[in-house]
Amino acid sequence: MNTEFTNDLGALDQKHALHPWTHFESFAAKAPLVIERGDGCYLWDIDDRKYLDAVGGLWCTNIGLGRTEMADTIAAQASKLAFSNTFVDMTHGPAALLAAKLAELAPGDLSHVKFTTGGSTAIDSAYRMAIYYHRCLGNVDRTHVIARDDSYHGSTFASISIGKRAGDKVPEFHYKESGIHHVSSPNIYRRPDGMDEAAFCAHLVSEFEDKIEEVGADRIAAFFAEPIQASGGVVMPPDGYLRAMWEVCQKHGILFIADEVVTGFGRLGHWFASKDVFGAQPDIICCAKGLSSGYQPIGAILFSDEIWQVMQGDRWYASGFTYSGHPVACAAALKNIEIIQRENLLNNATNVGKYFQQCLEPLRNLPLVGDVRGQALIACVENVANKATKELLPDEIDVGKRISNSAEAMGLMVRPIGHLNVMSPALIIDRPQVEFVAETLDKAISAVTDELIREGVKID
Repeated sequence: MNTEFTNDLGALDQKHALHPWTHFESFAAKAPLVIERGDGCYLWDIDDRKYLDAVGGLWCTNIGLGRTEMADTIAAQASKLAFSNTFVDMTHGPAALLAAKLAELAPGDLSHVKFTTGGSTAIDSAYRMAIYYHRCLGNVDRTHVIARDDSYHGSTFASISIGKRAGDKVPEFHYKESGIHHVSSPNIYRRPDGMDEAAFCAHLVSEFEDKIEEVGADRIAAFFAEPIQASGGVVMPPDGYLRAMWEVCQKHGILFIADEVVTGFGRLGHWFASKDVFGAQPDIICCAKGLSSGYQPIGAILFSDEIWQVMQGDRWYASGFTYSGHPVACAAALKNIEIIQRENLLNNATNVGKYFQQCLEPLRNLPLVGDVRGQALIACVENVANKATKELLPDEIDVGKRISNSAEAMGLMVRPIGHLNVMSPALIIDRPQVEFVAETLDKAISAVTDELIREGVKID
């Protein structure tokens, strides 16, 4: 593509498109990066510059880009049956087969599926289902939910209200506040001084119990928890934390809703992480992203036999979406799951993921880096002004973005979130590619450190 056409696309986008999480002043100052094609772990922009995408799209391109068999599956389904709704008493082959497959893969008795259009609508649907379930039991006051600081659960009205990530609640928007409560983030790196991991875990569980007592157990419908809080900074919980929180929910009759939109479908080396990695059996799992590896927009909630049985009777479940169980999206998800199984990508995520974490660990020695954390194929580098105090750099420095810009110039994409840089590469990533990520990120952080020192910024 010629430069004139490249500039035209950027200008058209600037003029007409409102992006998710737009910062208007910044967007007006610089045209967006225009991506033209992708293959495997790589992206090319419209000027044919190549990037290794360590972001994985947006935590989602699990099987990699450019899969011809995925394109063929999508085209074949679109030719055969491009659309048919799944309202009331209608279905079609891809939806029925995918529901059965998800029931097979899900842990415990999560043998029922409600299809949504993505992760946000899955959270929204789980929120509504939790209250519906309790009302079917006669628990009409159980309308409250508890989530955590640093959590991100989506961007619909309900899901963004349930989440509590710094910067998400902007004053120009309105959010639901009544009936939504939060407890502390299980961030080991940011735990109170002098408190070891076991004591921190006990403190968090005790705080949860106190919050339940404050709100009233008979008023709480559900607890929402990402196994690893992804967009909140790849928050790694203390050992035993998630199971202990689940046990508290069990004791009080509170539904445990696992937000596995990011961790589902192989990111941690398992189909789902709540039970297999952290020992907590959810009542509901919300999933999306890796369900189709981004080839089609689709999400789902997987829920238990008990919830299904309680909801039965002479009543309507008046919730759903035009594109719930969309045939093309379901066909893509089925093929995606087939590829993950056939190529043993869960095993690759485990083995290469371990190497990924090992390669990133030396970044901890850089002056700007306070913490390096993650598991398997999800990781975060936290940048600080002072290693000893964990003090952050001023927001206006925008250190995460500076580092991602530097990495981008060297052919690597990492995601900036404030003072953080996060990564979630495709499950097909190999060892040489992992080495490139670590080496390039090292160079980018070092370059930004030198730049900040020249500007007079103090880094201890």
